[in-house]
Amino acid sequence: QVWLVESGGGSVQSGGSLRLSCVVLGYTFNDMSMAWFRHAPGKEREGVAVIARSGVPTYYADNVKGRFTISRDNAKNTVYLQMNVLKPEDAGMYYCAAAPFRLSPDVRTALGTDSYAYWGQGTQVTVSS
Repeated sequence: QVWLVESGGGSVQSGGSLRLSCVVLGYTFNDMSMAWFRHAPGKEREGVAVIARSGVPTYYADNVKGRFTISRDNAKNTVYLQMNVLKPEDAGMYYCAAAPFRLSPDVRTALGTDSYAYWGQGTQVTVSS
């Protein structure tokens, strides 16, 4: 069984930063393409950032480019999402997701929910204006 455990969410003011972490248990982490998604009330779940098994390449949603950075530490079975210059529209539940195969070269596919078989329970991010 595969477990994804997120942490690092919280409440910040607009312009602030947060760093999310996700630990993967029960599978060879190096074999996983990893992603972060978010889900805000009234909106569909959207892909935020993805990272290949080796750490390269990475893809980002247009609305977070230049502000968010995804990274991974394969020795710690952990993927991170550094979020800077947070905006109120960044608020939502953030989910870590994993796929046991190579990252799709198509960005839209890589950022799609259908590409990922394993999901965490989510961590809440609140951004006040």
